[in-house]
Amino acid sequence: MSQRPRAASQPGRPPSIQSPRLLKGLRRRALSTQPTQGLEEELTCTVCCEIFHEPVVLNCTHSFCQSCLQQFWRKNPAGRQCPVCRRRCSSTEPPISLTLKNVAETFLRQKESEPESGQIPGSSPKVQCPAHEEVLKLFCQDDEETLCFVCHMSRKHTGHQVCPLEEAVLSRKEELIKDIGRMKKNLRQLYEAKQEYDDMAVHLKNQLQRTERQMKEEFDQLHQFLQKEEADRIAALRDEHERKSQLVKRKTECLMRDILSISNTIIGIDNEISASDALFLQNYKITRGRAQCATQDPEKLSGALIDEATHLSSLKYRVWEKMLGIVKYTPVTLDPNTAYAWLSLSSDLTSVTNAGNMQEVPDNPERFNHLVFVLGSEGFLSGQHAWEVEVGNKDDWVLGVVKESINRKGKVSGRPEDGFWTIALCEGQFTAMTTPRTTLQVEGPLEKVRVQLDCDAGLVVFSNPVNMTTIYTFKDHFIEKMFPFFCPGANINGNNSRPLKICPVRVAIWNSATW
Repeated sequence: MSQRPRAASQPGRPPSIQSPRLLKGLRRRALSTQPTQGLEEELTCTVCCEIFHEPVVLNCTHSFCQSCLQQFWRKNPAGRQCPVCRRRCSSTEPPISLTLKNVAETFLRQKESEPESGQIPGSSPKVQCPAHEEVLKLFCQDDEETLCFVCHMSRKHTGHQVCPLEEAVLSRKEELIKDIGRMKKNLRQLYEAKQEYDDMAVHLKNQLQRTERQMKEEFDQLHQFLQKEEADRIAALRDEHERKSQLVKRKTECLMRDILSISNTIIGIDNEISASDALFLQNYKITRGRAQCATQDPEKLSGALIDEATHLSSLKYRVWEKMLGIVKYTPVTLDPNTAYAWLSLSSDLTSVTNAGNMQEVPDNPERFNHLVFVLGSEGFLSGQHAWEVEVGNKDDWVLGVVKESINRKGKVSGRPEDGFWTIALCEGQFTAMTTPRTTLQVEGPLEKVRVQLDCDAGLVVFSNPVNMTTIYTFKDHFIEKMFPFFCPGANINGNNSRPLKICPVRVAIWNSATW
């Protein structure tokens, strides 16, 4: 009969791995008359810090209580991962380890059958007093010392509170059990905090990669613009050089023709002068005419040089001025670290959409964890500020400003008393989120909403930038930073999937030379 192959050992395996040899050892130790602390550690769930109850085994061979594992998975949006090694589990219902379950139950029964004093009969003799060789049966509560009857009668412990050893053991064990319970609770909190830190480390890495990629794309666009602008300007310079070189060339050719003509005339006149007197005089009239032919002075070329000033004057400024045509500026950008996990932000952080599904983001203190809210990245403590938001054909949204100290965890009322100054559209009705709610009458279609914040005057004004009509005005007193607030509303079955978009503004360049 063939033997079952022995499982290969794995270096660094934790004590909770259910190898056959280890399970047999655990059962023998659980059935022994003196359970050890090491056995209890091996049978302890790392999530609840209690003895296994209905233990299950994951693919990575780590074990946990079935209820603890399911609770851990519900609290962690990252998915079904092992709480210890973070490996993903392919099974939604990991199998229960019957052998480990039996060992844990046997250990608990053995522990419950121990005497209250913690001594197993016949295991060790009574402890004797080193001074009087009497059995220690009393406990001095004032001095926190164990006593025999002779010690109790001594002058040292006269008037002290003394009780039987068993009573002192029971009361103090109860205190320690309470302390252990508190420590186990703290231990669970530490495990949960560690899980949050681990998730945050992963999120930080993802943020680094995403932001770095976006920055490279932005700079690539700028590089491409600058390279094209450089090529266009160099091409214009070379075109001017070519045109003016051709002009100089044509003028030079004309001069060469004039030079050749006059040179030939001079040679002919010299020849006539060298001829005989009779022949010279015979041709003198013609020669005289050739010598007196009209000649023009060479023309001075104006504008024949390259206009360097046109190409170099305020070059960087002109390029930057032209760059404004392709660069968008928004007075407000969104802060992804405050966005609820269901929200999706655009790469340039100027629009927000209710994605309809949960994103894997850490539950940091700045983030909303109950409602689909997100804040602007910059807060305002003084001055006047304004921005426009495109709401389009959305059926549900909330816009406005909030103070920095608002509650971001759990439900919020959205009232000015709680730090919210907002208006909303819900079920076709425009409302100012006052106490009680104020119904608003909006003239014409509302495609954009302009939000104006005057921190010094304590005003928040909502208006329609198309027809320049005021929708609602809040009057209050602001004593802390105010942040732009956005809520794209509920998105049920894709009925409100359009984003809220912060509108870009045109940047005007003031030139002192035109003043």
